[in-house]
Amino acid sequence: MIAVADTSPLCYLILIDEIDVLLKLFSKVVVPAAVISELLHEDAPDAVRGWAANLPPWVTVQENPIRSTAGIEKLQAGEQAAILLAESINAELILLDEKSARRVAAQRGLRITGTLGVLSEAATRGLVNLPAAIDRLRSTSFRCSPSLLKAALDRFTAR
Repeated sequence: MIAVADTSPLCYLILIDEIDVLLKLFSKVVVPAAVISELLHEDAPDAVRGWAANLPPWVTVQENPIRSTAGIEKLQAGEQAAILLAESINAELILLDEKSARRVAAQRGLRITGTLGVLSEAATRGLVNLPAAIDRLRSTSFRCSPSLLKAALDRFTAR
């Protein structure tokens, strides 16, 4: 399965030391150049900048698609590029966390998951301890509703 990744899921998976689950979940992870620029930004955490400066071989960086941004111009550059790239390569999945970007991607017919979805799928496959990963996620600036975190944990513990 080919997945296109936006900045936020990559950033948080790096910060909680679970970035390698992407390699185990997807046959190919494609990232637009705009996302790499955001990961390398001087305000990004050191671990994130270090990862982006030395990308693992399983990450493919592609130039930002040159297509109309009509309907997505209010999104950040990385989100715009990820959505356009996912459309242009017919990716099976796009990794997005921001609600507005998820809404736009859904309207455009893209299949979406985010950081919690990646961690939940990895936990289902026995690749991640979900409660521990969520505890580490809570120690970052990751934001989502407490009910969403609880639902992810409840789905996992109900198995």
